[in-house]
Amino acid sequence: MAQVGRPIIIRRRKKKVKKHHGGSWKIALADFMTALMALFLVMWILSMSSENQRKSISEYFRTPLLVSMVGGESSGSSSSVIPGGGPDFTSSEGEQLRITMRQHTRPADIRRQFFDVRRSVENAIQADPILQTLQNQMRFDITREGLRIMMLDTEAKPMFEIGSARIASYMERLLKTLAPLLNEIPNAITISGHTDSLPYAGGELGYSNWELSADRAHTTRKVLLEAGFDSERLLMVMGTADRIPLEGTAPDDPRNRRITLVVHTEESAEFIRRQGYFPQDHGLHAVDQEIAPN
Repeated sequence: MAQVGRPIIIRRRKKKVKKHHGGSWKIALADFMTALMALFLVMWILSMSSENQRKSISEYFRTPLLVSMVGGESSGSSSSVIPGGGPDFTSSEGEQLRITMRQHTRPADIRRQFFDVRRSVENAIQADPILQTLQNQMRFDITREGLRIMMLDTEAKPMFEIGSARIASYMERLLKTLAPLLNEIPNAITISGHTDSLPYAGGELGYSNWELSADRAHTTRKVLLEAGFDSERLLMVMGTADRIPLEGTAPDDPRNRRITLVVHTEESAEFIRRQGYFPQDHGLHAVDQEIAPN
């Protein structure tokens, strides 16, 4: 006999529906492939560029953003865009100063001009068989003052006769090649002569390294002017004797016998005009300071 009133239990199993896992992995993969493609494009472009172009790119990216904007060797560590502070840019005076700085400095354009001049000089030297022998004696630096071009002496190819301001023919040829290239930009330049520490027999009371370095600087000035360089852009010509040797060289190293041309930024030139101060070569940290072996 069947039992009456016993509850009937019906068990229903719920079907588990597998959820879609989404496509986040696809986005990550797409980002990775895009970055990889960009890397291959950069490598391909670099493989087709010249050595000078690669050097220019390297120098550009080695300069911090704030340094490239305002210059200086430690500006990048400051939270202020103006070294040492300045007017508040939220005020009308500060806003006007910001606009004026943008209009007149344009640091990126100035750096590009300096790189263009450097490239033009290097190409001109490479194209001349006589000047090719001097390319290891050329040094280029981008400093906060501007483009610094140094022409160094060697025992094998001195720029001037020993102990004299009489210029060698190939050095004269180099300067006459430089003159029209320097005329391509309107910046003022300074010329400084340097010697090694080998003294004259008469000491500093007679004709010394001071007079020699100054005479060589003025010989350089005359050759540039004869080649058509604009004399109005000459800001200063001076001799420094052996007092500013190249970093990492002995005082009597022949490379300290050199001529230095600095193509100044407008700010640097104006500072020299106002202060009568010549900052070139005094403890500067340049982009390119390495001295190649002779």
